[in-house]
Amino acid sequence: MVEVRLGAVRVDLQSQTPVLLLTETSGLGRTLPIFVGPPEATAIAFAVQGVVTPRPMTHDLMQNLVDALGAELERVVITELRDKTYFAELHFLQRGKHVSVSARPSDAVALAVRTGSPLFVSDDLMDAEGLMLPEDDDEDEEDATPEELVGEFREFLEQVRPEDFGA
Repeated sequence: MVEVRLGAVRVDLQSQTPVLLLTETSGLGRTLPIFVGPPEATAIAFAVQGVVTPRPMTHDLMQNLVDALGAELERVVITELRDKTYFAELHFLQRGKHVSVSARPSDAVALAVRTGSPLFVSDDLMDAEGLMLPEDDDEDEEDATPEELVGEFREFLEQVRPEDFGA
């Protein structure tokens, strides 16, 4: 398994679709891009920025359930790409027992960000889909503040229309 970090939540300019950039924490520096929906990207961006909502959002509820059941999210693993769909697993430890639950990568990342749990990508998946992204971005991702990342995403949300997602 390859340990990754959430490098950014961006908007792909060509498709106007939010994308998660999961970047290796060591090694070659490859990045796995995963396209997600606007609500999922918003949930992740809120967690990155530490936005507290008046009522728990879905991923906050998930975190509350995990805590209430005495479990700990040990890690998230993005496992495979099948028919253009990514799959992930949540690995929990509850009362000494290891439990694995299938999840959408966006939900898994949203929960991992909230709990501070590590993110991993399977070796085969990173070898097949990992990209070497150019470093000539406006600003180095590691230097971008959570507020800047969320502001960029909010700008996207203000411009997006429902018909942009029609088939």
